[in-house]
Amino acid sequence: MRKTDKYPVDGPNALWQIYHTVSKWKAMRNFVFIQITRYSPSLRMKNWIYRHVLGMKVGEHTAFALMVMVDVFFPEKIYVGSNTIIGYNTTILAHEYLTNEYRLGDVSIGSHVMVGANTTILPGVTIGDYAIIGAGSVVHKDVAPYSFVAGNPLQTIRERMNEK
Repeated sequence: MRKTDKYPVDGPNALWQIYHTVSKWKAMRNFVFIQITRYSPSLRMKNWIYRHVLGMKVGEHTAFALMVMVDVFFPEKIYVGSNTIIGYNTTILAHEYLTNEYRLGDVSIGSHVMVGANTTILPGVTIGDYAIIGAGSVVHKDVAPYSFVAGNPLQTIRERMNEK
């Protein structure tokens, strides 16, 4: 089950009220730096921007492929362990804006994790160490360490594979 905090809103849908929850200047700055990281081939520069500009926690030797899209409004709620690969065009969200509320949740991705291309990771999930996420998956629930999961809806293909 995802761990998110819910915040009800009055009036128009929550997305119309976005700048009541996050500064428009923060959003614009984050957008620019995220676009730089999406197109940059330099893994060192990406990780530097993620850590020092966006406030993410990113472990050593973690690789974000081209076109990865991290949460524009709350990147500081994303934690990625060491020696993890985030595949091409993956989206990592720490927020959801709905009609009557918005939700925020930390995203924790362990060490030695492989996230396949075109995956969407929703707010409030934890992905355990050594997990493998199949390409095109929607991660809407926690993933156990050493598991191989894939699909939409997310299904466990194999559990506890080759624990060290």
